Amino acid sequence: MKFIETPLEGLILIEPKIFRDDRGYFFESFNSALFSEYGITAEFVQDNQSMSHRGVLRGLHFQNPPHEQGKLIRVSRGAVLDVTVDIRKNSSTFGQYYSVELSESNLKMLWIPPGFAHGFLTLEDHTLFLYKCTGLYNKSAESGIRYDDPDLGIQWKEKNPVLSGKDLDLPSWKEYIRLPS
Repeated sequence: MKFIETPLEGLILIEPKIFRDDRGYFFESFNSALFSEYGITAEFVQDNQSMSHRGVLRGLHFQNPPHEQGKLIRVSRGAVLDVTVDIRKNSSTFGQYYSVELSESNLKMLWIPPGFAHGFLTLEDHTLFLYKCTGLYNKSAESGIRYDDPDLGIQWKEKNPVLSGKDLDLPSWKEYIRLPS
């Protein structure tokens, strides 16, 4: 596996070593010893999977302390534009975002430590998105930020994405940063 640091501290793009032959392919999607060598010592307690059609945007989501989650994410079918925003108020990259395409063809994964808002836009129908979480889902701690907030300036690849009503009602970036830590 290749572990690639991104411009946002702690956010790591992972390119697995893929073994292909005439039967298909094989790769390790997680190896705790190898991940530990690169500083990812998280204990995963919940696995999630979602299926979305092309043009669906989910996010930007996170859970408030003390229920924050780290996530190891990947796509097993289809493709997404994945976006993370640094919401760690003491971080030098606070308010900055990182985006990457994750797909069944490139098999890249992303480690998102606690302290990031996360969202993705599906680029193909029937996209399967998988994520391992370091914390359990806690409804009372869930929160988020508007995907289209002009202060974040995220460059999505869809002008009119399909969103849930809940995601349309998320607060702006300015509203988020005014909240107490």
